[in-house]
Amino acid sequence: MAIDDATAFEVETEPLQNRVKSTEKTKKLTLIPLVFLIYFEVAGGPYGEEPAVQGAGPLLAILGFLIFPFIWSIPEALITAELSTAFAGNGGFVIWAHYAFGPFFGSMMGSLKFLSTVINIASFPVQCIDYLKKLFPIFSDGQPRNIAISVSTLIFCFLNLSGLAIVGYVAVALGVISLLPFFIMSAIAIPSINPKKWLSTGQQGAKKDWNLFFNTLFWNLNYWDNVSTMAGEVDNPQKQFPVALLSAVILTCLGYIIPLMAVTGAVNADQTEWEIGYMANAARTISGQWLKYWIEIGAILAGIGAFEAQLSSCSYQLLGMAELGILPKFFGLKLKNVGTPWVGILLSTVISFGASHLDFTIIIGAANFLYCLGMLLEFSAFIWLRWKFPALERPYRVPMRLPALVIMCLVSSVFLVVIMLIATRIVHLISGLMTVGAIGWYFLMKYCKSKKWLEFNRGNQVMVDVL
Repeated sequence: MAIDDATAFEVETEPLQNRVKSTEKTKKLTLIPLVFLIYFEVAGGPYGEEPAVQGAGPLLAILGFLIFPFIWSIPEALITAELSTAFAGNGGFVIWAHYAFGPFFGSMMGSLKFLSTVINIASFPVQCIDYLKKLFPIFSDGQPRNIAISVSTLIFCFLNLSGLAIVGYVAVALGVISLLPFFIMSAIAIPSINPKKWLSTGQQGAKKDWNLFFNTLFWNLNYWDNVSTMAGEVDNPQKQFPVALLSAVILTCLGYIIPLMAVTGAVNADQTEWEIGYMANAARTISGQWLKYWIEIGAILAGIGAFEAQLSSCSYQLLGMAELGILPKFFGLKLKNVGTPWVGILLSTVISFGASHLDFTIIIGAANFLYCLGMLLEFSAFIWLRWKFPALERPYRVPMRLPALVIMCLVSSVFLVVIMLIATRIVHLISGLMTVGAIGWYFLMKYCKSKKWLEFNRGNQVMVDVL
C-alpha cells in the first residue's frame, strides 16, 4: 500500500511521536552539552589533522579544511537538522531510511552506520595511548600497550553507563580543556608566522598520498548525523538541533583551521614529520615544553570525549532500532536509575575492543568506507522524503528547492565515491564482508521474527510502495 498524501504519513508516524513523548521524563540534553557532543562526534580538536599535511603539503591541507566543510560538513549538518526535527526520536538516520524505503533499507542503514561508528570508536583508545606513550614510553609497543588500550576501553565504557546527562557535561569540560591550548599556541605563534609557507605544495620530491589526504579530511569532518540517534533524549529538539549543529560546525572548523595555519606558517618542519601527534611537538617549538604537555594531555581527554560521544550515539541507535522492531526488544533495555541503554553500550564496546587491535590506517579506511555507503543511502532518503512528502511538518527545513538539494547531495556523493575508490584492497575486503553480513543480518532477524524465537516490538510498518 502506498501513501498518497502527508496526512496518511502523519497517521502512520503517530506511534513514533507517542514514543518520543513517552521519553520526555528522561530527556536531559540541553543546548551546550548537545553542542559539545556533536563537536566530539565529529572532531574533538585538531588532534589527527596532521596527516593531511603529510599527504599533500600545507597549501592543500589548508584548502582542504577550508573548502571541505562547504562540500561535506555543512550539507550533512543541514540534512541532519531537517530530518532530526521532523523525526525527533531515537534511531535518527535509521528512522529516515525506514520511513523512506522500508524496513530492509532501515536495517541496512542501521548496520552500516553502526559498524562504521563502532569501528571508528576503536581508534580513540589507540589515539589516546599514542599520545600517552610520548609521556610514558613504556606504552610504545608490546604487552604494556595492548593492556593500556584494553583497560582504557573498559574505563571509557563504564563512564558511558553513568548516563547521557553526565556524558554531556563531561564533554563540555573535556572540550574546553583540550581545545584551549591550541588557541593559546596559535596566539603565541602570530609574530612568527610567514604567510609564504602556507603556499607550499609540499617538499620537492615528496610524493602525494591522496588516500591519506582524503581519508584524513573525511575522518576529521564527518559523523555530523550521529547525534540524530539521540534526538529522543534532547529537550525541545525542534529548536535545539539547528542551533546546536550550527554552533558545532563553527567551533569545529575554527578548531581545525586556526592551529593548522598557525603551525604551518610559523614552524619549519619536514613534511614527513606531520604525523598524528606532531601538533604537540610544534607547541614545544612555539612556546615551550609546558604547552606540549598540555596538548598531549588534551589529546587524551579529546579521545575520551570522542569515544563517549560516539558510544552514546551507537547505543541509542540500537535502542531506536529495537523500538522500530528492526532489532529484538532486549536491545532497548535500560538501566533503571539513569535510563542508559546498557545492552547497546556493552555490545558496542565489545566490537570496538576487537577492532582496536587492527592497524590504525585500516580502522580509519574501513570506518570511512562503510560510512560512505550509509551516507549515499541517507542522501537518497532525504531527497525521497522531500519529494514524496512535501507537506510533512518540518520544524526546520533546509532553505533550498528540490533541484538545488539534489545538486547539493550529488556534489557530496561524488566525494563519497572518491573515498571508496581510493580505499586499499584490505579495506574493500573488510567493508565488503561487513556489507554482506549486514544483508544476512536483516534476513536472520526477519526469520527469527517469523519463527517468534525472539521478542520484537511491533514497530511502525512503513506504508511506502518502493516497487
